[in-house]
Amino acid sequence: MGEHEAQAYKDNGTPEEQSRRQFLVNATLAVGGVIGLVLTVPLVGSLIPESMISPEKSAGGVWADLPKPDLSSLASKPGEPVKISFNFKYADGYLPATEKTEFVWGVKLTPEQDKTFRAKRPDLFGSPAEEVKYDAVVASFVMFSSICPHLGCRYQWNGDQKRFICPCHGSQFGPQGDHLAGPAPRGLDPLPFRDKAGAAQVTWIQYKSGQADRLIVAYS
Repeated sequence: MGEHEAQAYKDNGTPEEQSRRQFLVNATLAVGGVIGLVLTVPLVGSLIPESMISPEKSAGGVWADLPKPDLSSLASKPGEPVKISFNFKYADGYLPATEKTEFVWGVKLTPEQDKTFRAKRPDLFGSPAEEVKYDAVVASFVMFSSICPHLGCRYQWNGDQKRFICPCHGSQFGPQGDHLAGPAPRGLDPLPFRDKAGAAQVTWIQYKSGQADRLIVAYS
């Protein structure tokens, strides 16, 4: 390569050409910055603890109101489970929140049941891997998830036999959720329950089925 050709490669061009090249560089950096910001904001948002986003969260889930007529019926029937349906907002990833309906089995414990609950439910007060991280009984009320801890079927209350019975594989539980018979590896799962300004509320939690330890799979 001759000296003239080598010198041509070092030529920075006219002031107009230099200005045009600088503009393109700046534009490219600006577009890249916008794309980076668009990608970063959702990622940062996903790292913020839910408790910092909404004070109405319960250990990762949301509080949902229970219908007052069902609560009145429950309070008037100590020791007899009552099926209570409720609605809550369910968010899946970045999809818009949708309304979902679930149900729980509520029990207003009798004084005797309230007194013996801990003895009947050692699975709730054992090792850290087994115990729940909230009060299972609040003011003598307990709300049981309607999901059988065996394989996830929906059990029902049998008033004649005074026990919960799962129709899928025959697991049976007492009024306090204690495991009586069948393949279920643990008793019924209680849910967080509270009274908030006169409204009874629960948090829907889905626990992993088929094992003795309570492992949370999902919150509402």
